[in-house]
Amino acid sequence: MVNPYKTKLNISTGKVDLSHGGGGKAMAQLIDQLFIKHFDNDLLRQHNDQAIFTVPAGRLAISTDSYVISPLFFPGGEIGSLAVHGTVNDVAMSGAQPLYLAAGFILEEGLPLADLEKIVIGMADAAKRAGTPIVTGDTKVVERGKGDGVFINTTGVGIVPEGVNISGDRAQPGCAILISGSIGDHGVAIMAGRENLQFETTLVSDSAALNSLVADMVAVAPGDIHCLRDPTRGGLATALNELAQQSGVGMVIDEARIPVKSEVKAACEILGLDPLYVANEGKLVCICAAAVAESLLAVMRHHPLGRDAAIIGEVIADEHRFVQMHTAFGGRRIVDWPVGEQLPRIC
Repeated sequence: MVNPYKTKLNISTGKVDLSHGGGGKAMAQLIDQLFIKHFDNDLLRQHNDQAIFTVPAGRLAISTDSYVISPLFFPGGEIGSLAVHGTVNDVAMSGAQPLYLAAGFILEEGLPLADLEKIVIGMADAAKRAGTPIVTGDTKVVERGKGDGVFINTTGVGIVPEGVNISGDRAQPGCAILISGSIGDHGVAIMAGRENLQFETTLVSDSAALNSLVADMVAVAPGDIHCLRDPTRGGLATALNELAQQSGVGMVIDEARIPVKSEVKAACEILGLDPLYVANEGKLVCICAAAVAESLLAVMRHHPLGRDAAIIGEVIADEHRFVQMHTAFGGRRIVDWPVGEQLPRIC
């Protein structure tokens, strides 16, 4: 009898076929020689349908998200690292320390195994850098034309430290609003790639795991950080509107204080987009007590992922829960919810 774990998987020229999701020898090869090879850790190596682990005492945080980005590879990353970063960040926005990830793959028949390996390697590297091993997962294969190469779902769990209470309903009038860096980088990088736009400097996604930045922030102001949110789909504008609605407050931001790279501004003008509504994958919004805003800003700027952090506004009392912006021209306008989706398939 042929041992399925010993038969060599042809990564260089092979393609995903339906047998890779059929539960037999081909599936065992794919799991062992591609996924476990690159995600390798003690829990995953057990080949169980679940992972059993011990967690520290405290409150658990859990989040799940699915990734359908097109194209699969983009300047600054690919769907695999994005799937790790996105879920790590969702867990971290509670102030939690992310511990473990689970990953589910839906593969389309015909996907080159070489492309799949690049995605898995990117995912493994991102998980290692974030300190969040992938400890369990699942793989399914759909017929050619029924998918778009690969879709990935990731679920993450983490522990919330004692004394930390970060939630979208805790913004209060007088709180300061901070952003960890320039906005719109991810969405514009994806659209520039799709439209073959050329700029003097390469537009690169900001995709990154923010858990170490959050840990530094929580360490200096554990009880004074009220809300954290990563402004992904719908960008900064949507994130602020969500928080205003959850907390029952208004917000006023200053356009001149919001960091936006010149090439992102230029691309948005060409594409007819507003950077406020363009997705980010490596930035966070922080709403904190005004008294700690400057010290938090210093901590953020000391971290590699927060060098361009800025205080961009404040929370106000407003029964209408409006987000308003002082414009560069001296006026004030409402920053409303987006209508529809400006940039589909960006995460």
